[in-house]
Amino acid sequence: MEEYRRIADRVEAAVRDGRLRPGDRLPPQRVFARRHGIANSTAIRVYGELARRGLVVGEVGRGTFVRAAPPLPGPALVEASGTAPVDLQLNYPVVDGQQERMARALTALARPGVLAGALARPPAADGTPEARDAAVPVLAGPGWAPDPGSVLFAGSGRRAVAAALSALVPPGGRLGVEELTYPPLRAVAERLGIRLVPLALDAEGVRPEALAAAHRAAPLAAVYLQPTLHNPLAATAGEERRDALAELLRRLDLTAVEDATWAFLDPGAPAPLAARAPERVVLVDSLSKRLAPGLTVGYLVVPGRLRAAVAEALRSGAWTADGFALAAATRWAGDGTVAETVAAKRADAAARHALVLRRLARQALRTSPHAYFCWWELPAPWRAETFAAAAAARAGVAVTPGSAFAAAPGAAPGAVRVGLASPPHAVLDAALARLAALAEAGPG
Repeated sequence: MEEYRRIADRVEAAVRDGRLRPGDRLPPQRVFARRHGIANSTAIRVYGELARRGLVVGEVGRGTFVRAAPPLPGPALVEASGTAPVDLQLNYPVVDGQQERMARALTALARPGVLAGALARPPAADGTPEARDAAVPVLAGPGWAPDPGSVLFAGSGRRAVAAALSALVPPGGRLGVEELTYPPLRAVAERLGIRLVPLALDAEGVRPEALAAAHRAAPLAAVYLQPTLHNPLAATAGEERRDALAELLRRLDLTAVEDATWAFLDPGAPAPLAARAPERVVLVDSLSKRLAPGLTVGYLVVPGRLRAAVAEALRSGAWTADGFALAAATRWAGDGTVAETVAAKRADAAARHALVLRRLARQALRTSPHAYFCWWELPAPWRAETFAAAAAARAGVAVTPGSAFAAAPGAAPGAVRVGLASPPHAVLDAALARLAALAEAGPG
């Protein structure tokens, strides 16, 4: 075995037996090399191997810190924390009766004649007239409903975003984006060769002056925004902010991609940007959070001038909806499944929010009674990566460090996002209590 791997094994053993704990800082690589009598180049390979194994994380300007031991045979987190692991990273809400409601439509689709139609061939980007009509009440909100003729379909919300950006931003082009944003957006942008330009945020989302300044510095091809229940901050822009953004889009001759994936949870939110500047906004949405990620459909509401370009992007990127999923979504929208499940999830989100307020009352939170997540600004001396590692190892709870949402490489917000949607209420309550105790105990 090569020397650097043998040394990495010894460090891993120290992590596993508790001599090195999550949050502990490793010495600088030159110091590590001297202590072990190895070359600096070997120390660099040791640190790289430890990072590859998921044992350490490097923070620019701060050093290298222990995260947590990789999985052992059996439930390692149970051994460390004394509790079953709880995933508060994934965020897919499921409510009582949801599967039974969805099964009704799937039973109808199983009839041979109906199934043959759903599986005959991939649908076009604009689906079917029935699918477009069914999409309208799913996407509509107070004071606004899309024209059925403006609706296109993707395989998921992420594919809808990819298609919109592919149509709007050329390779090498600049996309304005919230400085904290939807994590998969970075992967989509990298795949398409798009440069992300972080935009400063306040309590209502993107600041209009930040958008204007970024465009003056070098023209933006488009901007990506989450005006309602921004992920991860749970911020919602008010009427005046939305009006200001719509006017700015017109003045700058810019098009926005408005992500409304979580907006269904807040029935009292203002009308979307797409209602205020329909010629300047591509609205994207999906069924993954309303219903289930395993059988979902993405929606795009597209201005007429962009319809052909976005439809071509959907086709060329292989991002169109599957026939069976589109047929199921059309039935779920028409038979009341979507509306019933949305109502249940709104109530469920409010109940989970109440748990957060009770368990994390002494913490600095950004959240909303309509949100299935909260943004937790950690108390000193915690750092986000260190807290996330300690939460997994000591409390048996997985949370997402703020760096996962940073649009700028290397940015490390001192916060974590806590997803609230997935575990049962009692499990969530206990997990939040353990996180609160960990935060107050400190990293010592």
